[in-house]
Amino acid sequence: MGMKLVISRDDIARRVRELGREITRDFLGSELVVVGILNGAFMFLADLIREIDLPLEVDFIRAASYGTGMSSSGEIKITKDIELPISDKEILLVEDLIDTGLTLATIKQNLMNRTSKSIRICTLIDKTERREVDLKADYVGFEIKNGFLVGYGIDYAEKYRQYRDVYRLQT
Repeated sequence: MGMKLVISRDDIARRVRELGREITRDFLGSELVVVGILNGAFMFLADLIREIDLPLEVDFIRAASYGTGMSSSGEIKITKDIELPISDKEILLVEDLIDTGLTLATIKQNLMNRTSKSIRICTLIDKTERREVDLKADYVGFEIKNGFLVGYGIDYAEKYRQYRDVYRLQT
């Protein structure tokens, strides 16, 4: 399986700095909890929070989408919940890549039931053409039309996460 460079580490770093500035401005004066969606968002979240110049708390949530290979059955289950109290805090959900949006919509609804404040979404990559639910990210690093992407936390069968750049897998 070959790989083609799609987003360089330099472009990622530049965009993460810009997102950090936007988020800092938008959440000024708020009690912010940044919630990373495991496993894919860990690298993006680590770099992003270092660019947010605000007091914040960090937690993680994991959901499993059951299916095989490159497709999902649509059945989503929370497998690791957040542990921080969020009832009156602003939430920034951080995702590596939004594709169909099913997993993220489930997580957002789950958290909306537990906070009276806003929940905003930040994603490194938005692939809107495959969206199956009405879900829009508030902060988008890059829009990519198609292809199966890996690197910078994004995996295929739990492999390729460690790369510093984002690649398109080519079969």
